[in-house]
Amino acid sequence: MEFTGSSYNGSYKNGRMEGRGEYTLPTHTRYEGEMMDGMFHGKGVLYFVNGGKYDGIWEKGICKQGQYTFSDGLEYEETDWDYCDGYDRRFYTERCYGIKPAGESQLTNADPPPVIPDGFYDCGDGFYDPNTRVVTDYAGRFLRNADDCEHEWITRTCRKGWDEFVGCDPGNSTVEKIAGPCGTK
Repeated sequence: MEFTGSSYNGSYKNGRMEGRGEYTLPTHTRYEGEMMDGMFHGKGVLYFVNGGKYDGIWEKGICKQGQYTFSDGLEYEETDWDYCDGYDRRFYTERCYGIKPAGESQLTNADPPPVIPDGFYDCGDGFYDPNTRVVTDYAGRFLRNADDCEHEWITRTCRKGWDEFVGCDPGNSTVEKIAGPCGTK
């Protein structure tokens, strides 16, 4: 384990992880639960660095049944999932506590939203640097390298850490083409 960056605190049998224990991966994701013959086996919970958790029943290292809960308490449902489905685009906290009044927009599920460093994007589980293509959590710990698909998605859809002029170009206004300059004909 010392070669992979993982650690284990728990019981052993014949030199292998067995019984209850806590296994921490190099990404700081942590498994707490039952082990058998060096594998997750029985009841156990994976705790992710973003605050989410997966509570499951494991057999020889493979999860056979489980439930994922997001850091804000939202439980994922494999069937009848209606959260952020195109019809209802509210954040989970808005579903729980109601939508804010007009003029007080909620930009992320976290309220107030995290302050994005200049040149970075907020990709939901941390900040993305498009120059290095690295995603770090909100505390600055490495999460992953973004592949081309994730890079394209983040730069197209996520909040930016800088201001950008996206207003009207008077010389390219549809209103001006139809009604003339300044809305006159």
